[in-house]
Amino acid sequence: MEIITGSRFEAFADELTVLFPEYGKSREGLTGFINRLGGEEKVVTASLELVDLIAERFRKDVENVLRYSDTGRTLTLKETYELRKYLDFDVRGCFDGEEAPTSVLFVEGKTDAKFFKGVFKKLYDFKESRSAPRNLKFIERVFERDNFDLMRRGDVYLAIIPSEGNSGVIRNLGNFIRAMEVFDFRVQRMGAAVDVDEDRKGALTSIQGKLSEFETVKGGMGYLLNGTEIVPLIIGLPFENGLVEWKKPTVEDLMLHLIEREGLLDRIRPALEALYNSTGKKLKPKETMYLALAVYGHWGNLEGFYERFVMRSRFRNLKAILREAGLMEGLGFLAFQER
Repeated sequence: MEIITGSRFEAFADELTVLFPEYGKSREGLTGFINRLGGEEKVVTASLELVDLIAERFRKDVENVLRYSDTGRTLTLKETYELRKYLDFDVRGCFDGEEAPTSVLFVEGKTDAKFFKGVFKKLYDFKESRSAPRNLKFIERVFERDNFDLMRRGDVYLAIIPSEGNSGVIRNLGNFIRAMEVFDFRVQRMGAAVDVDEDRKGALTSIQGKLSEFETVKGGMGYLLNGTEIVPLIIGLPFENGLVEWKKPTVEDLMLHLIEREGLLDRIRPALEALYNSTGKKLKPKETMYLALAVYGHWGNLEGFYERFVMRSRFRNLKAILREAGLMEGLGFLAFQER
């Protein structure tokens, strides 16, 4: 099975090619078409819904591919399926406009994304952007804006993309690199932010393992690949407090350190003590953050609280925590700060 997208599809058509009519097809019509496929066809389409259905059905065989006709290069349908499912990548391609200096940061989840969004706004003067350069068009056109953050400072762009845990960050990193190869675009800097989990070395090894699938070389802040520099960001700053049950590093630890330095932890201490005395249990970091959210008077969600609190914190406190966590240099690199 081969799906053909892009503007030069005629160059790859033959007697097995199916030119799929895009318009006037219901979900039932699409499903019926899929069910009639035998697996040997070439399907030319600009329908993302059809791409999704074909990729889902035929993704298990590595010989089944999507070919981007403008470059002639291919993705496996498994890669296509994951790019569509986890990144909403627009595999139709044909992106226009100019490219710009761009960084992409993959993080574990939405709270991580909002924490780092606040950091880039607070420390590096990034602002939310309604426009995107060519090298971010693939997500800007189809991504729901509440699922990722697109930011800008001058002519520099930054996309912060939540994934699904450490494994999601690693998966999206690899698929994104493959997409750059196939669709012929480039971002200058990429970051992969993962939790330490068991140990720092293990977290770094997971990133190195994925990058070993490509022709990367060690250098600069991290790893170099065809003009893109990739920097690992390992999150791990243990929080010690007799009223908070700490088990493993997460972005909540960075927030706990910040609310402590900003004095909010002292304000919620009576509540923490009362809960501990009545239940005999310490609150987990995220539960503590919900309590801090209520006391702070933020009536939005946890993600909004993270961004707002970071933005309203003192520069010296935020910088000190990021330095202690070993993140400051990598974040400055992604922000295109001079080294």
